[in-house]
Amino acid sequence: MTSGVRAVFRAFALLAVICGWVVSASAEETKIRIGVIDAVLTVPPDVERPAVALLIAGSGPTDRDGNGPGINPATLKKLAEQLAARKIATLRYDKRGAGGWKPEFGKPQDFRFRNYVDDAVALTNHLRDSGKFSKLVLVGHSEGGLVAILTARRTPVDRLVLLATTARRQGDLLKAQLEGTVPPEVFKPIANAIDAIMAGQIVDPTPPGLSLPAPMQPAFASAFAEDPIAPLTLIEQPILIIGGGRDRQVARLDFDGLAAARAQGPGEHLLGAPVHRRRVEQAAPDRQHRGHDAVGALLLLRAQVEDPPRPEADDGHGEVAAQDPFVHARVLPAPARRMSDGWRRVTLVGGFSCPSRT
Repeated sequence: MTSGVRAVFRAFALLAVICGWVVSASAEETKIRIGVIDAVLTVPPDVERPAVALLIAGSGPTDRDGNGPGINPATLKKLAEQLAARKIATLRYDKRGAGGWKPEFGKPQDFRFRNYVDDAVALTNHLRDSGKFSKLVLVGHSEGGLVAILTARRTPVDRLVLLATTARRQGDLLKAQLEGTVPPEVFKPIANAIDAIMAGQIVDPTPPGLSLPAPMQPAFASAFAEDPIAPLTLIEQPILIIGGGRDRQVARLDFDGLAAARAQGPGEHLLGAPVHRRRVEQAAPDRQHRGHDAVGALLLLRAQVEDPPRPEADDGHGEVAAQDPFVHARVLPAPARRMSDGWRRVTLVGGFSCPSRT
């Protein structure tokens, strides 16, 4: 997990002691099983029909807490705790492959990316059909953002939150990540092999530096070739898009690509891009908790328009920084409802504020 990805998650899931928040110890956690998926439902106390967020992990065999092989950041668990403190319920779950491949998943070589979406759809339907929640939101990190987009096209939800989600096909993203890390003579055959796999071909043997067994290549191809842009433009629900300003894996161009695609769609969206000069854990506590509040604000849909802010300024790194040096966010209505190009200040739940365009 790169520092950029860590920064995005720390913006949403710093420990309560750091943020100065006290997470209620009485939040109820219940283990449930939906189909072949094991999950944990966290419900805040003393809230009748709270909003609920389905937390969808990124790539790899990630468990319900956001941990994977050799990596234990517990990002999803911390995010669930922070949302519970803000009276928002969550459902987080073990992805297929977390803790090992179970027989009920079928043969590994028969896996396809749509199975991830099937799981998210089943969990979403369970939450909605329970009748216990006022709003249903999908929160997807990285590859989980693509799962969230595809899930929203298959079953009704109220909101989407995309954390460090790429605007490119995953195969293209993988090539971009590898290009700057291996010599050109090594990268070229790897890139050609990835292109062939994305096109449905079997590459055997694979070139040095690319370890994708031939029987598993159709499974990888199903993920590599999935394009997030076309389905994103069709989603009508409000979307919060967040990307790390210094993320080494998911670049600023992905944030901008999602924003541009979303601007073509019919729904409202809020864009939040950290463009800070220092690591999030070094920021002042009053800035650290604002990412949580941005998510909470979208879930609860409470905002008011205040006085226009001061003009923005380039931060010297090719990025435009808002008045708050930690978060740059824009609230962009659907194109048909835009009234002007003027900037206004929008104040969201918990004191998070940002420039917005109406």
